[in-house]
Amino acid sequence: MGRLFGTDGVRGIANADLTAELALGLSVAAAHVLAEAGTFEGHRATAVVGRDPRASGEFLEAAVVAGLASAGVDVLRVGVLPTPAVAYLTGALGADLGVMLSASHNAMPDNGVKFFARGGHKLADELEDRIENVYDEHRTGAPWERPTGAGVGRVRNYDEGFDQYVAHLIGVLPNRLDGLKVVLDEAHGAAARVSPEAFTRAGAEIITIGAEPDGLNINDGCGSTHLDLLKAAVVEHGADLGIAHDGDADRCLAVDAAGEEVDGDQILAVLALAMREAGTLRGDAVVGTVMSNLGFKMAMEREGITLVQTAVGDRYVLESMKEHGYALGGEQSGHVIVLDHATTGDGTLTGLMLAARVASTGRSLADLAGVMRRLPQVLVNVRDVDKSRVTTSAELATAVTEAEQQLGTTGRVLLRSSGTEPLVRVMVEAADLEQARAVAGRLADVVKSTLG
Repeated sequence: MGRLFGTDGVRGIANADLTAELALGLSVAAAHVLAEAGTFEGHRATAVVGRDPRASGEFLEAAVVAGLASAGVDVLRVGVLPTPAVAYLTGALGADLGVMLSASHNAMPDNGVKFFARGGHKLADELEDRIENVYDEHRTGAPWERPTGAGVGRVRNYDEGFDQYVAHLIGVLPNRLDGLKVVLDEAHGAAARVSPEAFTRAGAEIITIGAEPDGLNINDGCGSTHLDLLKAAVVEHGADLGIAHDGDADRCLAVDAAGEEVDGDQILAVLALAMREAGTLRGDAVVGTVMSNLGFKMAMEREGITLVQTAVGDRYVLESMKEHGYALGGEQSGHVIVLDHATTGDGTLTGLMLAARVASTGRSLADLAGVMRRLPQVLVNVRDVDKSRVTTSAELATAVTEAEQQLGTTGRVLLRSSGTEPLVRVMVEAADLEQARAVAGRLADVVKSTLG
């Protein structure tokens, strides 16, 4: 069996790769592994379970709840809420485990299972490995030790989670949003109720699009991966800015009043300066990834802020933040972590804080985002290749070296295998867009011919 856990939980096509049996088995295995690790010692175990609106989430939620309860874990079922809401509630309610059913920005047929440890933090890699190994042992025939009688877990709906999470978001905002007009694109996803409620309570005038999930339309031509509708709506309504989430609302991208995209790097730059001004940017540093735009790094250097870079994945950004005590980090894709208020990327919180900066300064989002100039960056996904060889192929290494020599000090090359899909990502950055495209195209051809 190949490794089930990717960079962000277990994902696959629901009812094909990710079946009810797999979801149930992983949940039972997680309960046993955490019990063996002493997480449940001295008390009755509790888990928070939430999901995004995908149709498959209905049966997968039932499987996860059944697995946890059969292992003796009490379950608080919070229903359709964003991933960061499940993480927050796991910590706020003192639960031992959180489970989110979502495939984030992926298309509707996919789904995923993501586990949170006590406090709402993502599980450590070694715990995920142990869960996978225990699941595989029992999948092949070893019997589970099962509680009976009063030892089985109890299940109840926790509808209070919605208001509790929204109140948390409002409570951490530095100022209100009165006077702002904001368009919200909810991707027909998990934030379709939460985000409009939070922005409205904060004082903004809102227009919503992509806020009618039916279980089938999540991420379908809308949200943070499809910004055209949001750009048009912002211009049409004369809004100050637009905010786009993905299916589980752990991401936030933005659009300025002219309909121009403001990506995760620019959002981080705006928030970094705001937090430094407020005295909350610990170490005068922000954590990004190797995918962070070179323009972001240059802007932070100019402003006297250190950019610490990690591997791609918000879990690695978070690990660096926790290890060194940093307060802000994130990814170009819009995963932004404000560690004083969230344990994972929180798209609604990020959007609120970005809007709060616009409101407090009286400056436009375009003006604020102008602190950095994005260098042209071309990303090519090369599918159906052996991504495991991306770091060991001598031919590929030679091609990368030649590309780097061509780009010189004004650009860079990055090749990485996807953590959730069978593909290799080729990223090229250069001062000139056409040069970046040409170099990326040549490298993509080498990847295909070498690893295909």
